[in-house]
Amino acid sequence: MGAPLTAGPACLIFSAMSEYIDQIETGESVGLVEKKFFTFGADEPLVLESGRRLGPVTLAYETCGTLNADRTNAILVCHALTGDSHVAGFYDGNDPKPGWWDLMVGPGKPIDTDKYFVICSNVIGGCMGSTGPSSENPETGRPYGASFPVVTIGDMVRAQRRLVDSFGIDTLLAVVGGSVGGMQVLEWSVRYPHRVHAAIPLATTTKHSAQAIAFNEVARQAIMADPKWNRGDYYESGRPEHGLAVARMVGHITYLSDESMRHKFDRRLQDRVELSFDFEADFQVESYLRYQGNKFVDRFDANSFLYLTKAADYFNLENHYGDGSLVAAFSRASCRYLVVSFTSDWLYPTYQSKTMVKAMKKNSLDVSFCEIEAPWGHDAFLLPNTRLSDLLSGFLNKICLHCRIGDVA
Repeated sequence: MGAPLTAGPACLIFSAMSEYIDQIETGESVGLVEKKFFTFGADEPLVLESGRRLGPVTLAYETCGTLNADRTNAILVCHALTGDSHVAGFYDGNDPKPGWWDLMVGPGKPIDTDKYFVICSNVIGGCMGSTGPSSENPETGRPYGASFPVVTIGDMVRAQRRLVDSFGIDTLLAVVGGSVGGMQVLEWSVRYPHRVHAAIPLATTTKHSAQAIAFNEVARQAIMADPKWNRGDYYESGRPEHGLAVARMVGHITYLSDESMRHKFDRRLQDRVELSFDFEADFQVESYLRYQGNKFVDRFDANSFLYLTKAADYFNLENHYGDGSLVAAFSRASCRYLVVSFTSDWLYPTYQSKTMVKAMKKNSLDVSFCEIEAPWGHDAFLLPNTRLSDLLSGFLNKICLHCRIGDVA
């Protein structure tokens, strides 16, 4: 592929917008898309890394673009912790907003649906159409609840591989994702090294720090301390809404940055000119977090939040594939990498990306790395950013040239 996209000092650019903006112009859309479902494992259940079996397994998924005749232009997009398969476009004309990465996926966009066939699926353990704790347990006819087996990032990727196989795709042009989606990208690159031409992990890590695990544990305890959680059996008695809202508040703080919170809120009061001297939401940041927590309750399942955060905590690439050595883990890989971090991301800070890049280079892998200056914290990969857009489109074009796929002029 030639020289890396970046060499020497990190690439710098300031993000112009933030996640606080509800309506973002995303350019031309892929238009109407459909949530589809793929089911497997009815006769031969998926054997999980825990040793337990899960079947049948259903994955909710979405596709954009057209798969070419030789099935070589497919890109798998992996969503973050509480994301879903709705990556771009609209389900119908009444949708208030498009898919979660409509900024990047669509005609003429970095992941150009005029060139690429894009697949995005909801992970197992989730609650957006894929098999998870809120799904019916075929043995009981009731929701699994806490009897659902613990799943790992590796289990999620193995399920995705079954979906990819169903399209007759032998090798993915690229796998791309941020945060927990980035963990799935890294897992794909070492678990199935000959089925991935390129891997693009964004704002992610090869293993959670003690601090990241600690935040997840506080969030889980908030859910389990809610009396309505009822050991995970709440689907008929009422959801643990307060616990889940608090869990989301805790998580949301880790997605932001000190600078972004000062910029948006500082210590400004909410709908008042004086302190109330009670425990209502005096400050704008308090009101914002309560709003985010309550909004999250309307769309997400508390048990899924427990399972997905535990899967993220269990992820440890160097232990699983390298007996404690990240260099040994990446010795399994053969694809080209584009690794991107963000200056204000304190959940998965840049030093973690640099650690994985160093291990990749020790294996003489083709690696491009860029640290993007963006003040909005961990969620920066979801926001408009010219530098990120240019990096993705340029890198994918070079992969196409290397693989001799289509006209990428």
